Amino acid sequence: MKPLLIQGGYIIDPSQGLDETLDLLITEGKISWLGKREITSSKPDCDVLNACGLIVCPGLIDLHCHLRQPGFEEKETIATGSQAAAQGGFTTICCMPNTNPPLDSQATIHYVKSIAAKEGVVHVLPIGCVSKGRNGEELAEMDELASAGVIGYSDDGNPVFSSRLMRQALDYSRISGLPIIDHCEDTTLAEGGLMNEGVTSTKLGLPGIPAAAEEIMVARDLALAQLTGGRLHIAHVSTKGSVDLIRQAKEKGIQVTAEVTPHHLTLTEERVIGYNTNAKVNPPLRTEQDIQALTWGLKEGVIDIIATDHAPHTEADKLGEFALAPFGISGLETALGSLMSLVHSGELPLTTLIAKLTHEPAKIISDKYGRLGTLNIGTPADVTIFHPDKEWVVDINIFASKGKNTPLNGSRLKGKVMATISQGKLVYKDVSIRLEEKAPLRG
Repeated sequence: MKPLLIQGGYIIDPSQGLDETLDLLITEGKISWLGKREITSSKPDCDVLNACGLIVCPGLIDLHCHLRQPGFEEKETIATGSQAAAQGGFTTICCMPNTNPPLDSQATIHYVKSIAAKEGVVHVLPIGCVSKGRNGEELAEMDELASAGVIGYSDDGNPVFSSRLMRQALDYSRISGLPIIDHCEDTTLAEGGLMNEGVTSTKLGLPGIPAAAEEIMVARDLALAQLTGGRLHIAHVSTKGSVDLIRQAKEKGIQVTAEVTPHHLTLTEERVIGYNTNAKVNPPLRTEQDIQALTWGLKEGVIDIIATDHAPHTEADKLGEFALAPFGISGLETALGSLMSLVHSGELPLTTLIAKLTHEPAKIISDKYGRLGTLNIGTPADVTIFHPDKEWVVDINIFASKGKNTPLNGSRLKGKVMATISQGKLVYKDVSIRLEEKAPLRG
């Protein structure tokens, strides 16, 4: 692998407190040099990527996505999902276990890892089931899954509805050190709901999902985390009430982390107007008041990370009657562009945004996979390069993902991924990016 010099980029690396213009050299798949001075002539010849005017940061990490394989390859595969990740600037993605069969055994985990090694272009880290078959009745073989290399446990798509089972899972997480990632939803309260319950749902004549359906389960999980001392991670937080509950829990010292999605940070329930099935997601898009609370939660550290909850579906899935369409938004390729709207509006500092997509999720993932979310010398060269001000129009026809289900199609975003490097390999680059050869390097 030929060395690659990323020259003149503005490096932001929250893990090291870096926030300045520097050059970065990648050699044999690792970060080998970072600085301002010229590299000595003893260094080998290399390709040069001119990053002037661009942001260079650690590769983005997505703790929550759906790759659908095995069982639903018509929606997405590990190959297409990882390519979409690369196009969106992600170098590590963690895939949820709601596949067919579900990821509740060593065999299914090994299958995902094997396909990812052959066909994936970024790190693909599997999440195992909490319960066998995701049925919520009996714990999965957690020791077996940990040995196979899962980074956490979840029945995502379903909540762990049984408090007894959730307590057992959290008890085990204290031993394993791996988080229990829960989809917080009281399904008896949310049953039949299609969007956020409120004025808009009433106007559209659609049954709503109340904020309380999420908040009741958040409160229960926090109480069980306090009881057990286990590691709890709350997926896709969407309401102001949930933010308040998590803040209070952290003040008490409860071991909890939480995530929010790009769509819950930037889109409101009004996107559903016109019965837009591509805006149908669970938890549903909420209100402007909720967005303000979620953004505050990010800035204050109440919400630890941003995760996409990339949920691809076929075009046929989303066509037709709103009530029959599945929940989910395809989000890997639009995540950074949509999130940059918060930076440009002054609602979120750029360094905070990058931390929530790199260093902070890396802290949640077990270190068994090596150091992620950093540009430290000697670490795997996972790097994202983006233009903070470049405008582009979302076009589902050029998505790498099979899932074209986004309410952002045709929208103009400001902030674009220009190149993605995974383990030293350039796995995505914008057509405007060119590599130059430089030989020999000057001393």
